[in-house]
Amino acid sequence: MKVGFVQNHPEFGNVQANLDRIEEMLVGKAADLFVLPELFSTGYRFKNMDEAHHYAEIVPGGVTTSFLTHLAKRINTHFIAGLVEIDDDRVYNSSVIVGPEGFIGRYRKIHLFDSEKTCFQTGTEAPPVFDLNEAKVGVMICFDWRFPETARSLALKGAEIIAHPSNLVLPHCPQAMITRCLENRVYAITADRVGDERRVPGEPLHFIGQSQVVDPDGNILVRASETEEEVHIVEIDLEKARDKYLNPKNHIINDRRLNLYQ
Repeated sequence: MKVGFVQNHPEFGNVQANLDRIEEMLVGKAADLFVLPELFSTGYRFKNMDEAHHYAEIVPGGVTTSFLTHLAKRINTHFIAGLVEIDDDRVYNSSVIVGPEGFIGRYRKIHLFDSEKTCFQTGTEAPPVFDLNEAKVGVMICFDWRFPETARSLALKGAEIIAHPSNLVLPHCPQAMITRCLENRVYAITADRVGDERRVPGEPLHFIGQSQVVDPDGNILVRASETEEEVHIVEIDLEKARDKYLNPKNHIINDRRLNLYQ
């Protein structure tokens, strides 16, 4: 299976230009699955919930989901990508899952980071796992990485790949995702953005890039730069993620002592 990520530098609020840039970056690129960053089409730093509401889209049917669906069909791939979702006047930091067959599903972020708590409603449903061709792909968003239960819950549902749209400002995530892969023997695809946003006086945000694909043994198969827009594609072997044995006597899931620490 070929999987990849897009690391972009969105212009805040210029949705069409950001979508056009993604399409341009993917010309000639082929993979079974691409992961795009959190809020990739709008930018990240909303000042309040009213502003987030202004940029929010229905899912499916909104501009960003429709763009991804049409592009997925045209280049025969799947996308997992972050956007601002509105549902019954409630605004969420969400990811959508689409493929050549159309819209597949959504996930609403359950661990909101810092000022996100004043811009979005918190998701109320457990992180999902989707069957995408031969792969079981779980979805989490950015700060979800800080809670090991997120990745573990996806692994327990059978996820072989964790798709991780992100807008990272803390320095620890790229290395921490190695541990998440080791803990669960899964692949992880973190798609981050680059650049800066200075929309709130005195609170500049710098995004760290370093999008990456990590394998179940904790190997970094590819990691992007800290500053540039990039697309990377790697080939992975799903059998590695399906084998939860570390050695003939140790199984990473079955050896847990739930009676002692659940």
